[in-house]
Amino acid sequence: MNKAVYDTRFFVEFFYTIDEELRERLKKEKARRERIISTVVIHEVYRLALMREGRETAKHKVAILKQGFEVVPVDDQIAQVSAELRQKYRLSMGDSMIAATAEVLGAVCVSDDPHFAQIKEIKTEWI
Repeated sequence: MNKAVYDTRFFVEFFYTIDEELRERLKKEKARRERIISTVVIHEVYRLALMREGRETAKHKVAILKQGFEVVPVDDQIAQVSAELRQKYRLSMGDSMIAATAEVLGAVCVSDDPHFAQIKEIKTEWI
């Protein structure tokens, strides 16, 4: 698949890991294919950065995401698929929306979160 929907976990590692080898692998992964994120990822990254580092840093990190990734909004199709996945797999709303985005777009979901591995409707990978 040349499309990839990136889960928030990717960015948590990208922005906060102390493992330099992992950071290098993340940088290489980011350059491999068409990169997509859900607006849910914008929310989650902004909130995490807001809590840890403050508003200005949160805005800066979101600007980085918007420069390097296509941001896909949650539309009615993604919302409905998300509800189905959430019900079937007992997911959080955020995880179900990210998974639904991957399913609707026919993209791989890049995450190491075990919640995504259980979803039969999507393919997942990690770096």
